[in-house]
Amino acid sequence: MKKPLILVTNDDGITAPGLRSLVLLMKEIGDVVVVAPDSPQSGMGHAITLDSTLYATKMSSDFGASGVEEYSCSGTPADCVKLALQELLERKPDICVSGINHGANSSINVIYSGTMSAAIEAGIEGVPAIGFSLCDYSWDADFSQAKAFITNIVKEALDHGIPKDVVLNVNIPRLKTEEIKGVKICRQAKANWKEKFDKRTNPMGRDYYWLTGEFELLDKGEDTDEWALANGYVSLVPTQFDLTAHHAIQAINNWNLK
Repeated sequence: MKKPLILVTNDDGITAPGLRSLVLLMKEIGDVVVVAPDSPQSGMGHAITLDSTLYATKMSSDFGASGVEEYSCSGTPADCVKLALQELLERKPDICVSGINHGANSSINVIYSGTMSAAIEAGIEGVPAIGFSLCDYSWDADFSQAKAFITNIVKEALDHGIPKDVVLNVNIPRLKTEEIKGVKICRQAKANWKEKFDKRTNPMGRDYYWLTGEFELLDKGEDTDEWALANGYVSLVPTQFDLTAHHAIQAINNWNLK
């Protein structure tokens, strides 16, 4: 039997330690092809490149993991997946894994996440997909603590499949392996960023802005990703890309629309 073909991507860039760790883990499971941005693309969401050229540079064999085909892409995370599926891969991958992201992509952060947008792009194309994030923004974070959980989740997804039109959003707490209580299937917590702009002036007299803000959890439920992470669990949220608010259709049908 053929080994599963695993597409690996991310939003932190092809040299990011989180991606390098994920590549080594996936090599233990199947054949790996990497298509990842050539520079950090955090917060890009589902942006795609429309008004400029895209490049995909095949990396030299001594760049990364032995036996892994790797491409550095000039585009966004979603571009990477599109290009991989349409041009670079010889066959459809059995699964796409995105990450391991440096920092959480729980609750409202999923909207902005390039990591999850790459996974969602794969899901749109009918490829089972998972986004992995570690709740540690440090560049030298210890990704080895997440190894057992990531390996188990990917193997289970390959064995059982992921429901149609669903991708998995997995966040791992910043804890040692033995301190993590297990994996909890969750819903996305209701939360927001209380944002403001730090206005400054450059030496030429021109105003500029830095986006700042504080995370605001608005959900006290014990079935959410934020609760799971705060209580020592890996959170796994089945995420869909059908954005229809089905519950609102009947109410809007009562409008006097002409």
